[in-house]
Amino acid sequence: MKKLLLLIALLLLTLSVPVRGEKKGLQEEPKINVGIKGGFNSSMYFTSRLELDGERMKDVQNNYKVGYFAALFFRVHMKRHFIQPEIMYNVYKGEIAFNKNQNNENTLPEFAKLNSTIHSLELPILYGYSFVKSRPYGMALFIGPKLEYVWKHKTDEEFEGFGHSGIKEELRPINISSVIGLGVNIANIFFDFRYEIGLTNISKSITYEKNIDGVIFQEKGIFINRHRNVLSFSLGVIF
Repeated sequence: MKKLLLLIALLLLTLSVPVRGEKKGLQEEPKINVGIKGGFNSSMYFTSRLELDGERMKDVQNNYKVGYFAALFFRVHMKRHFIQPEIMYNVYKGEIAFNKNQNNENTLPEFAKLNSTIHSLELPILYGYSFVKSRPYGMALFIGPKLEYVWKHKTDEEFEGFGHSGIKEELRPINISSVIGLGVNIANIFFDFRYEIGLTNISKSITYEKNIDGVIFQEKGIFINRHRNVLSFSLGVIF
């Protein structure tokens, strides 16, 4: 038994010698890294225009809520520069609130709310520059576009106080954002802070049920132009 253990130890030692020797001739950093991450986001739906039954609401509150996400990414290194495509699953939450009677000073306030929970699949493609790159520490700035596909079957929206029944919003299935952020890593563990600016109006149309003489039909009497801006934080591992 002792001879067998000694033979195995010698074999492992023999195999490890050329591997270590090869690593000395290689760069410390591989050309391509793969990583996973997860975290939280805080999203706000900035509303540039909201109309209800022909009246334009100027005072609209955009309240943030906390969502979450997970992602897989690849990082292609070019010395201090890198390209990082990602595949993300995001859940965004946010709220829009306004006083329906804000245009009539003689009427008591009556508030309406739109609560959104939007699920989406996303593809950011980022360019980054590592201005600190001294193992095991690193720090990088990155920027780039992000393409988003809204998963409408998972998305949920609640309209409160609008004064209509059967309200349904059709979201644009494809949206584009711009991303800027900062990443910090210690060995294979990294932290990622980023801010996303929505470049497209995510709302395509809103309809509700209108009953005239016993006949119910759909009417477009609500219009919202809103862009989603997001602040997010993630923790991940890069291999």
